[in-house]
Amino acid sequence: MQRAASAGPLARAHRSLAHRRSALPPGLLLGALGVLAFSFSLPATRLAVADLDPWLVAFGRAVVAGLLSALVLTITRAPRPTPKQWRSLALVATGVVVGFPLFTSLALHHLPASHGAVVVGMLPAATAVAAVLLAGERPTRAFWLASAAGLAAVLAFALTRGGGDLGAPDLELLAAVLLCALGYAEGGRLSRELGGARTICWALVLSLPATLTVTTIALLHDGAHAGTTAWLGFAYVSVISMFLGFFAWYAGLARGGVAKIGQVQLAQPVLSLIWAALILGESVGPATVLAALVVLACVVATQRTRVGSRRA
Repeated sequence: MQRAASAGPLARAHRSLAHRRSALPPGLLLGALGVLAFSFSLPATRLAVADLDPWLVAFGRAVVAGLLSALVLTITRAPRPTPKQWRSLALVATGVVVGFPLFTSLALHHLPASHGAVVVGMLPAATAVAAVLLAGERPTRAFWLASAAGLAAVLAFALTRGGGDLGAPDLELLAAVLLCALGYAEGGRLSRELGGARTICWALVLSLPATLTVTTIALLHDGAHAGTTAWLGFAYVSVISMFLGFFAWYAGLARGGVAKIGQVQLAQPVLSLIWAALILGESVGPATVLAALVVLACVVATQRTRVGSRRA
């Protein structure tokens, strides 16, 4: 009788432990939510730059997100970052507030969003390297092999679609990837101290003097005459891609590790290809689909590996 009575709580504890083990880690869930938000960024940028100047799209989105960030920080009475944190925020701003939006806007003025989506699939591998350099993480050999396979698929796609050579728009996409990877790694590291929301908010506020200046010049030079779809694309990249998406993304990087959660973004090309076909009506050929599926398979492999830390 006593054994039967004690079996109840023991069984419940066992089931609870099994449930926790089977549930997806919070870092992975947050990272996936961020990737879902980012997956429409390239198609939305493509919509915006169809009518609007790429410089206005790149910096105007940061102005809108920066003003929203200032409001959030004021309402929540967020404490000011330390001098060391300000230096880290400057790197975050250079990568994700200025570098990635600028170079993707310039590239997508000439390339379809589907092409850009696959090239940007290099971003997880670059983020893993940046995580080693900036966040002190130590991925395993299996992790690097899976990341390298995804990188090889992306490079092969870019070269074959470019006739065996990388054109200027491809180089702009590569610059966007490198700068964004630095911003992701440093932002993920800093989010362990500030939290995901405050990290991107302070980076956007720090960038406001520069982004507001460039936006004003672009408006004076080219104006802001655009159709409804262009403004809808601009609204998406301003509020979702540049602002809310980073709340979940940086929180996921902080909880699950920059290198490992960063590989979740390998799924982004597949999602972006879907949006490009459905929303933009772009033709997605077999080579594009194949490259995207290979890249997607690599994210599954990376999630089965372990990432350590130099501090461990």
